[in-house]
Amino acid sequence: MSDLHQTPLYDLHLELGGKMVPFAGYSMPVQYPMGVMKEHLHTRSHAGLFDVSHMGQVMLSGASWEAVAAAFERLVPMDVLGLADGRQRYGLFTNDAGGIEDDLMFARRGDDLFVVVNAACKAADIARMKSALEPEVTVTPIMDRALIAVQGPGAAAAVATLDPAAAEMRFMDFGTLGLDGISVWASRSGYTGEDGYEISVSDADAEALARRLLAIDGVEAIGLGARDSLRLEAGLCLYGNDIDAQTNPIEASLNWAIQKVRRPGGDREGGYPGAEVVQKAFEGGVMRKRVGLAPETRAPMREGTQLYDAEEGGRLVGSVTSGSFGPTVGGPVAMGYVGSEYASVDTALWGEVRGKRLPVRVAKLPFVAANFKR
Repeated sequence: MSDLHQTPLYDLHLELGGKMVPFAGYSMPVQYPMGVMKEHLHTRSHAGLFDVSHMGQVMLSGASWEAVAAAFERLVPMDVLGLADGRQRYGLFTNDAGGIEDDLMFARRGDDLFVVVNAACKAADIARMKSALEPEVTVTPIMDRALIAVQGPGAAAAVATLDPAAAEMRFMDFGTLGLDGISVWASRSGYTGEDGYEISVSDADAEALARRLLAIDGVEAIGLGARDSLRLEAGLCLYGNDIDAQTNPIEASLNWAIQKVRRPGGDREGGYPGAEVVQKAFEGGVMRKRVGLAPETRAPMREGTQLYDAEEGGRLVGSVTSGSFGPTVGGPVAMGYVGSEYASVDTALWGEVRGKRLPVRVAKLPFVAANFKR
């Protein structure tokens, strides 16, 4: 643990009784005394505060917005040029084989592009951006800002007590707020399926802001354990589990994230790493698909569980990539990949758990409907 990085909220986590574990090179709270189950349910019913400062924050700048956006489109299959000022999008870095190197969020801030990448990938992502974009675009890693997420149906009311303008933001809006006198960059987004905000704040102000938010009735500190079960119920991918460098976006059922203008036949189709492979998958289909999985017993089917088309014998047709107990659902939930012919909702399969095959059905995602403010 002594070799791990610490976020600006590390001391606060200890004070709050956080159980610290290694995660992506950082010492992070997996849970607090409330426990994972109650933390999960509290976020679904009230509001949870998450420290996500381990993630990478990067600013891209250039001669003009058009120059920055056009350059970034060489790395992602998303519509960047069409992004309005003060708006954010979900994105993917792809490789030459059409695989996903990381998933990310990017927001337009005037003529600049603000990018948030996963903690475990941030060194590689920054190197990728510098190699592909500089000197045309300046890639500046932001090393002096924390990232705090406030999630849940009570998030808007809580953040709006510190700046009423927060309540006016729509899902995926991005801008500057003054939270109790602290200037922050905020997006109305998150990775729990709930309404909420992700707030970039200077390291110097991070603890004061977190304490101010936690002092609001209904806001509790939430750890990595509940963050994972929340995102799984919401049908959201975890990089390294549900998507990776060998996963095509179409296999991952992420075709919704590729806007029409970048798809085959679009005005700016292709032009990113692996474009031909991704476009072929768009047009010709794929051999496997990411699906939701609902185990029919109380036993969770966790990462690595193999899936078969029969209780005995039969074919190996896929595997689980994420699985746990879903507190909101009240039972086990999972995601994984199966052969495309088995991807229809309600398809009956069998997952092998400790040497025994148990029934599981392909389920519609998400398990819990999204609660975003449109």
